[in-house]
Amino acid sequence: MPLFKKLHETISNLIVRSIPDERKLLLQPLIDFIQEKVKLKEEIRINFICTHNSRRSHLAQVWAQCMAFHFGIEKLCCYSGGTERSAIYPMVTEVLSRAGFEFNKLSEGQNPIYGIKCAENEHPVMGFSKKFDDAFNPTSDFAAIMVCSEAAENCPFVAGAAKRISIPYEDPKDFDNSNLKAEKYRERSIQIATEMFFVFSNIQAN
Repeated sequence: MPLFKKLHETISNLIVRSIPDERKLLLQPLIDFIQEKVKLKEEIRINFICTHNSRRSHLAQVWAQCMAFHFGIEKLCCYSGGTERSAIYPMVTEVLSRAGFEFNKLSEGQNPIYGIKCAENEHPVMGFSKKFDDAFNPTSDFAAIMVCSEAAENCPFVAGAAKRISIPYEDPKDFDNSNLKAEKYRERSIQIATEMFFVFSNIQAN
């Protein structure tokens, strides 16, 4: 089944040539990890990790899962976690909704759970804040992607990870109290979407 129409339009407008060469070098180990798993026909598990599991790690998880679906990469499941537990920041759900994802709020409270879909009949990403080693997340043979420098420093060892890769992104939280807030969250979302598009467009499916 195709992506939701608005989401397809968002992806069609991504500019892959805008990715600097130094970022492509950071992304290459993730491409290599996924490609090797595809070649061996093994399940692919990716855990995106940042400090609070509230912004960048969720953006990366959702966009990576979406791009895997878009490029037909099967047996792949993306997760996210933090060195601390908090909640998905509201602007993250807003910017992803505007990009074309559909959100279904499954629980209330301080750390609500969302079902996040990119296509009508595709399994939703279960979005909620948790520590990276939460029971919900994989315990072995996964790639740990550190999307912030703080998590990389505070979490030098990730138990069970087959590969640990640092792909840091600037934190849109820095603009939470400014009039650039919406713009910066969208900018970060589009950057992550573009880079995940680049990653999965370089995977040769069997």
